[in-house]
Amino acid sequence: MKLTAREKSELLGEGFITVILLLLLNLSILILVNEIIRSNPGLERGIFQIKESITIGPNNYRVWSYQNVFIFFMAIVDVWVVYWRLMRRYKQMQLRHIIGELHYIADGHFDHRIPFTLKGDHQRVVDSVNALVDSVIESMDEERKIEQSKDELITNVSHDLRTPLTSIIGYLGLIENQQYQNEDDVLKYTHTAFLKAQQMKSLVEDLFEYTKVRQASTKMTFNQISVEPMLEQLAASFELEAEKKNMKIDTKAKPKDIKIEGDAEKLGRLFNNLISNALKYAKGGRHINLEATQSGDQIVFKVSNDGEMIPEESIKHLFERFYRVESSRSKATGGTGLGLAIAQSIVELHHGKISVESSEKLTSFIVKMPLKQNKVNEANR
Repeated sequence: MKLTAREKSELLGEGFITVILLLLLNLSILILVNEIIRSNPGLERGIFQIKESITIGPNNYRVWSYQNVFIFFMAIVDVWVVYWRLMRRYKQMQLRHIIGELHYIADGHFDHRIPFTLKGDHQRVVDSVNALVDSVIESMDEERKIEQSKDELITNVSHDLRTPLTSIIGYLGLIENQQYQNEDDVLKYTHTAFLKAQQMKSLVEDLFEYTKVRQASTKMTFNQISVEPMLEQLAASFELEAEKKNMKIDTKAKPKDIKIEGDAEKLGRLFNNLISNALKYAKGGRHINLEATQSGDQIVFKVSNDGEMIPEESIKHLFERFYRVESSRSKATGGTGLGLAIAQSIVELHHGKISVESSEKLTSFIVKMPLKQNKVNEANR
């Protein structure tokens, strides 16, 4: 930290005034001591005898006097006092510089940090201030991202709701204005409106589910769940849909009696989303495999399909809201773009992680989570 010319003058003046005051104080004390000794003959004789008994060198040279001793000790004290006063004033100047830097940052220069390298408590203050500013900037950036995310959410939801709603209003408007040729046209229009309404309902339900699992206050009901029966039930529930797409769903659990602590409803939604995703996007695939393997105190789920490979540049975006591998936002596959985002949130609520591996032969969604949730909760406390 560099001192200004004015501050250097302040230090010089402080030292000069301190030295003058100390000299006057020393002189006053010396005069008082001399008067006390002169007024006390016994004390004066005692001091004289001590002086006569102390000699230096072979010639018994005497250099001792109480004035010299007094001056020597007072000089040491004076040096210490001057040093203490100057260091005290210097630290005050350091603190003044730190406060000035704080005001500069507070004026909106949030990219600025206090550049000083000091010692002791002042350096801890500087480090704490810089860390606090970094934390505030990070929070502000996070707040901007949240606001931007909310705007994007509203934009995406508005877009995805407006498209089917426009179709519903259009077809119902044709019926309302009797712009149809026969009853078959009416049935065709109402059927199309019905499909679009289902599409809207699916989006609203996914949006509701997404916001629910993203809330910090989401309630979880953990119970012991047998993994193999759960996978078999999931496979059975998608069997007809898989047959329509000429696909087969296989399950495997190792060991067969493996159990996991989890929220049955949310785990069901997790695997429903992953299986639905495989059915919708595994173009050319013939098999979907549901696997569960115990690995120490964890369980590893794999939902795999042998369909079309996911492009590498798309993998890192798969769990983003409303993201689709297709470049357009068409609803040809019937997806809302929220399924995998919901899946990720559910996995995180179970203190786990989800990842994707994709090659020309196999695409796998891998879910790792602890077998026991109570141990995880105790470790996080």
